[in-house]
Amino acid sequence: MDASTSSAERGKRYLLFIAGMGGLLYGIDVGIIAGALPYLESTATVAWKLSTQQLSFIVAAVLLGSVLSSLFAGALADAIGRRWAMVLSGALFTVSIPMIALSDGYTPLLLGRLLQGISGGLIGVVVPLYLAESLPAAQRGRGAALFQLMLTIGLVGAAVIGLSQAQNVDAATQAAAALAPLDRAAAVFAAQDHAWRTIFWLCLAPGLVFTLGSLALKESPRWLALRGQGKIDQPIAKLAVGRDSLASRRYVLPFLLACLVLALTQATGINSILAYVVTILNQAGLPGATANAADVALKVLNAVMTVVAVILVDRKGRKFLLKLGSGCIVVALVSAGLLFRGAESNQRDVRAAVEAQVKNGGLALRLDGAQLAALGGGEIEGKDAPQQLTVAYAYGPFTNVQSRRSDDPLLPAMTLSREDTVQNDSVIGASLRRWHLNPFADPAAARDAPLTIERAWLGPVPPEAHGWQVALAICLFVAGFAVGPGVCVWLALSELMPTRIRSNGMSIALLINQFVSTVIAAMFLPTVGFYGYSTVFFFGAAFSVLYFLTAAFLLPETKGKTLEEIEQHFVGAGSRVQPG
Repeated sequence: MDASTSSAERGKRYLLFIAGMGGLLYGIDVGIIAGALPYLESTATVAWKLSTQQLSFIVAAVLLGSVLSSLFAGALADAIGRRWAMVLSGALFTVSIPMIALSDGYTPLLLGRLLQGISGGLIGVVVPLYLAESLPAAQRGRGAALFQLMLTIGLVGAAVIGLSQAQNVDAATQAAAALAPLDRAAAVFAAQDHAWRTIFWLCLAPGLVFTLGSLALKESPRWLALRGQGKIDQPIAKLAVGRDSLASRRYVLPFLLACLVLALTQATGINSILAYVVTILNQAGLPGATANAADVALKVLNAVMTVVAVILVDRKGRKFLLKLGSGCIVVALVSAGLLFRGAESNQRDVRAAVEAQVKNGGLALRLDGAQLAALGGGEIEGKDAPQQLTVAYAYGPFTNVQSRRSDDPLLPAMTLSREDTVQNDSVIGASLRRWHLNPFADPAAARDAPLTIERAWLGPVPPEAHGWQVALAICLFVAGFAVGPGVCVWLALSELMPTRIRSNGMSIALLINQFVSTVIAAMFLPTVGFYGYSTVFFFGAAFSVLYFLTAAFLLPETKGKTLEEIEQHFVGAGSRVQPG
């Protein structure tokens, strides 16, 4: 091997390493909230009076940020180059960490998460684009799979950080057991507040590595060639595109197919399930740090199955893996939905008993032994197990959902008040309302509205065995996703788009992807509060069936083909290919 070949191989390995670090950051973007959310929920709902919808917005802000950046990611990558777009995305992630960890209220926390999402959206477009344009056809599948592998490692890292902090909180809770009630509550509160802030601080280092490492990358050869600043070393086929309209089948069919695949990827609920997995497993019956440990196991499984996908993607092809993965997802989501439906059948409607305790337009109750007796907890099957009360309520158009468990060490009171539920208009919201454009609820309509208890259910927390059964179903879901959509979605994004529209087409497709993900994440907590977890899992299963049908009957095989040959597939037999 001569010096130039050796240098090229080193450059390719470095390229893959930095691109992999981009996947790592993307995984951290998605996964870090799972371990932080239980402690953020325990502290922020008390200190900042956050509603369930606001907590959902904090989770969904990363996905919303991805939507916003997806709007301009392709244009930005065209304007400044793939390399500088990667540098910018890493810098935004790095800045977001102190904003989140030092936040002292809802607004700075939301803005920090939004900035983190903008970074993720840029990474999700630019890194796969950079890999597709910089690697030969025979290695493109491995490159995209490496991005997904590092993404899963980012999820594992986030889960391990969450587990370590969960163990610290459990230790602090045990140490405070002998203290007076007020002192114990203060000690546990301080430990939980420190835990979620530390979880975010520990994510700063990979952001710095990716940002500084991207500075040493070479620019994409195809971007340089488009700018007349270089040429493409690898042989490619040239399509006789002539003056084809952007509305021709050459562009429309692959564009729509890529958008459909990315939308269905998120409609499975993958990002929301990963973000809420600790909360889901808590609700399924796994206690405290056990749920965090199961989360780590899930993320490790995700990484292992991604390695399997890396090995198979250029051997078995994209269609085979997508059909296998989406089929497993259907079975897993239906199983989890049935498990939760069985647990939710043990809940008892206590709306009348809760309504009877409403006074002066508000409610305050603590789920202790006396309160359980007043709500009829002694009549519920499984009464010896910890009980959970879920109340959905509204002041006019403003709705919220709160839950309390009888085994919560803080045992905070459930307080329903107009001041904590009705949110004032922001400056932007008030301006939009004057033009009758604001889609959100009007505070004036809730000023004199009475408190309405829309739903109140009391039931036993499922046993730990039930929690492990749900964990196994989610394991199958994660394994199926990792083998199929997890790797192939990035290939669909970069391979299906024709050269002429690739960067902007990828931005639009990822915009649709992140929009679907954002909507699901923002609706997750209110939906499970009103309708139960089984509804969410059945919803994802229905879309996963559509995903399987799309992979089986609509998606072409792109294994081993150049980007230009893939484009030719959608042109039709009448078009010709000219040798490069």
